[in-house]
Amino acid sequence: MDLRPDHVGRYVEVARVLLRHGGRDLVDTAGLSDAIGEPVEHDDPEAEEAAADLARDLEALGPTFVKLGQILATRADLLPPEHIEALSRLQDDVAPFPYEQVREVVESELGVRISNAFASFDEVPLASASLAQVHRAVLRDGRQVAVKVQRPDIRDQIRRDLEIMEDLAGVADRRTDAGDKYRFADIVEEFRRSLSRELDYRREAMSLDVLRGNLEGFDRLVVPGYIDDFTTSRVLTMDRVDGQKVSGLSPLRHLDVDGPALVDDLVRAYLQQIIVDGFVHADPHPGNVLLTDDGRLALIDVGMVIRLGPEARDQILRLLLAVADGDAEQVATVAMAMGELTERFDQRVFRRDVAGLIGSYQDLPPESVQVGRILVEMVRISGQDGVRPPAELTLLARTLLSLDQVSRELAPEFDLDDAIRRHASQVTSGALRDELSPSAMLRTILDTKALVEQMPARLNSILGWLADGQFRLDVDAIDEAALTGSIKQAANRITTGLVLAALIVGAAMLMRIETSVQLFGYPAIAMVFFLVASLMGLWLVVGILRKDD
Repeated sequence: MDLRPDHVGRYVEVARVLLRHGGRDLVDTAGLSDAIGEPVEHDDPEAEEAAADLARDLEALGPTFVKLGQILATRADLLPPEHIEALSRLQDDVAPFPYEQVREVVESELGVRISNAFASFDEVPLASASLAQVHRAVLRDGRQVAVKVQRPDIRDQIRRDLEIMEDLAGVADRRTDAGDKYRFADIVEEFRRSLSRELDYRREAMSLDVLRGNLEGFDRLVVPGYIDDFTTSRVLTMDRVDGQKVSGLSPLRHLDVDGPALVDDLVRAYLQQIIVDGFVHADPHPGNVLLTDDGRLALIDVGMVIRLGPEARDQILRLLLAVADGDAEQVATVAMAMGELTERFDQRVFRRDVAGLIGSYQDLPPESVQVGRILVEMVRISGQDGVRPPAELTLLARTLLSLDQVSRELAPEFDLDDAIRRHASQVTSGALRDELSPSAMLRTILDTKALVEQMPARLNSILGWLADGQFRLDVDAIDEAALTGSIKQAANRITTGLVLAALIVGAAMLMRIETSVQLFGYPAIAMVFFLVASLMGLWLVVGILRKDD
C-alpha cells in the first residue's frame, strides 16, 4: 500500500494500536511494519481486559476513532460480547476548547459579533465533547438558548483519519479473509456518511423539527426547538431545556418522579417513531435524556437518527412482537427476511441458535429482560451464522439497548415486553386510521376499477388464443374439459376476490364515519363489512385448499 506522505505519523499511531490488538497480518500486508520501527509487544490478556484496552486505545486516537468505536458497538455480528460492552461505554467527553476559538467560530458562521447576536453568552461550556461543546446564552429578545459550537479543526482531523481508514479497509478487503467476509470498506463508507450528517448542524436542526412535530402529542416528553436565524452547519442554537441527566439522578430526585409513567410514555413514543414515523432518535442513552424541572423527559442531541421505509417498519414490528412473545421461530423467520443470506448460511443452525437465545430469557423475571440486549445478541448470532443484518437493524438494536438503560434508571422493575405488547396494537391501529385518507382510498378504488375494467379484455384475449390454437401450455397432455373448468374456477376466484376488495374498501371508507352504533370501538356497519369479507375470504381459502388437495 502506498502511504500518503502527509499521514505517515498518523499511520504509525493506528498501526501500533492494530498490533496491540492482533492486527499483525493487516499491518504487514499494508506495508506498515517498516514505518513502525521497533516491534510492539502484544500479549494475550483476558477477553474483558483486552476489550477495555481497545476502548482506551480508541479514546487515545481521538474523536474519529471514538465515533468509530461507538459505531462498532452496534455491530454485534463483528465483535464478541466483551468488546461490544466496552465500546458501548466509550465516552467522547474531552477538555473544552478556549472561548476565543468559540467566539471566532460563532462570529464567522453568524456573520456578526457575538455581543450583537446575544445579550449574554457564557464563556464556560455546559458540556464538552469530541465534536463540539455547548454554551448557555440569552438572545437579544430574552429567549434562553443553548448554543452548540463545532470544534474549529475537527473536520480536517476527521477527513485525515477517514482517508487512513479507507486505505486500511481496502487492503483488508482485498487480502484478508475477514475483509472478504465483513466488507470493511462498506463499514467505513457508512461511517463516513454518518459522520458527515453529524457534522452538519443544519441536518440536526431539521431532525429536531421533525422529531418535535412527531412527538407533539406526548405531554411527558420534550424536544427542544431550534432558532433558524442563529443556526448554520457549524453552530446550532436551540431552546434551552433545564434538567438533570437521567444517569445522574439522586435517590431523593427519584422519589419526586413517576418513573413507570415516564418510561411507559417513552416506550410508546419510540414505538410510534419505529412503526408509524420511520424516523427514530437513535441515541437515547441516559446522558442524552434529561429529567426536566417540571418532571418531563427531554430528548436532546439528535445528530444521529434512523430512517425506516414502510417494509422495514413492518418487519421490525413483527420482530419486536416476536421477541416480546418469546416466539423464536418468528424471530428467526423475520431476521432471515430482513438480512442478506451469505454462502455460509445454514437455516437449521441459525434457527437452533435463535431458539437458544430466546429460550435463555424465558425464565427470567420481566424486569430482567432487555429487548435491546436480545436484539444485539440476535445481530451477533446472525453474523456468526451467515446472515448479514441491515445497518438499520444493528443501529436500532443499539438504540433499544440505550432505551433499556434509561428504563432501568427511571423504573428498575418496569416490564418492557408488556409495554411493547400493549402499545404496539394501539400505535398500529392509529397508523392504519391515518393511512385511510381520502386520497389513499381513492387510489385503491381507482386500482380496483382499472382491474375490473381490464379483466374482460384479458379473459377475451385468453379465450381468443385458445380458439385460434395460439395458447401454449408446457404440459404432457391437455384435457380440454379440465382446462375449461380451471379457467372458470380461476374466473370465479378472481370475481370473489374483487368482491372482497370492494367490501374491504367500503368498510375502510365507512370507518371514518362517526355513528352511534359501534362494535369493538368501531362503526358497526364497517365491522359488518369486515366480518363478511373475512368469512368470504375464509371460504375462498378453504375452497382453494380443498381443490389443491
